[in-house]
Amino acid sequence: MPKPRLLFISNLFPDASEPYRGLDNATVLRHLTERWEIATLAVRPTLPFCGKPCRPRDEDAVLAPRYVPSLYVPKLGHKLNHRLMARALRPLVAQFHGGFQAALVSWIYPDACAVALLAREMGFPFVAIAQGSDVHQYLRIPQRREIITSLMPAASGIITRSAELARLLGDAGIPRDRLHPIYNGINLALFHPTEHLAIRRELRLPLDSRIVLFVGNLVAIKNPTLLVQAVAKLREDPAFANVLLIFVGGGELEGEITFQVSRGGMDECVMFAGRLEAPMVAKFMQAADVLCLPSDNEGVPNVILEAFATGRPVIASNVGGISEVHNAPHLGRLVPPRDLDALVGALSGVLSELPDSARIRAHAEQFTWQRAADAYHRVLSVAGA
Repeated sequence: MPKPRLLFISNLFPDASEPYRGLDNATVLRHLTERWEIATLAVRPTLPFCGKPCRPRDEDAVLAPRYVPSLYVPKLGHKLNHRLMARALRPLVAQFHGGFQAALVSWIYPDACAVALLAREMGFPFVAIAQGSDVHQYLRIPQRREIITSLMPAASGIITRSAELARLLGDAGIPRDRLHPIYNGINLALFHPTEHLAIRRELRLPLDSRIVLFVGNLVAIKNPTLLVQAVAKLREDPAFANVLLIFVGGGELEGEITFQVSRGGMDECVMFAGRLEAPMVAKFMQAADVLCLPSDNEGVPNVILEAFATGRPVIASNVGGISEVHNAPHLGRLVPPRDLDALVGALSGVLSELPDSARIRAHAEQFTWQRAADAYHRVLSVAGA
């Protein structure tokens, strides 16, 4: 029996120059290829005359990605961008029309809203994926909220990366029986516990330091500057004078953080590792004592699950869906967002304890990509029936 055909549409899909963009989408899609034949339209929002050609990663060839430029109007384009994306996608979706059983689209606005317009025109079912900020932030913008709540009820289903996202969409008026929380998976073979001193030697990290690790984009919503302040305050206690803060990632705040570190005389206790491939991220997690994510807002960040898989405890802001997976004391600490004293106290407490790495790892083992793909398949099968 031939496989059913699925058309995936999103701006969140990687290419050779942006290998981490929408990596979770590409990963779950590759697991779905066991049961679906998949084609991909990877949208690239651009300003006029600013588009650039994209080349897929070798491992994504099975997903047949085509990169589609779409005009995007920043700041003032709230009522326009989903229509501009629909216009860019229309001729390609029309070519596929009749050749797929369902469409899967990630990112609620403008992506899923654009597909909702095309689905209404052409009469095909679609399932949307809500990732995080596309709900947390966009429902607070009146123009976007109006568009989302008027178009998303047409979806056959909406997969949310946390139960909290499903609650927010339900409270906004989206039918609750169409909301399906499904957590991402993690690569348990790559992210696993190991003897951390050996990894520190390999990475040339100090063996006697207490290492606090941040993994993510250095952007305001992740609040990395608060972590620098917390480590500075923690190190005032002689018992924690050996704390080393390592940033893995990059972003617009890197220069500001570098200035903050230099001004505070913290150059020797803060390290910038830059953007790293997943195998190196795993090694830094294995070398660390704790992962810390003091974000103002989140869905369910994969880095938290990956840290658990390496047996590392996590300190994180109690926001979004984090408490859904960070739900026991042995996993670390949850703190109120932007609470410097609480963050310092959590760091002090976790760094003073011996982690139960085996128990933390056991908690992580439920989050497999195969389990996520099975849940996606059930939602898509209903939509494409």
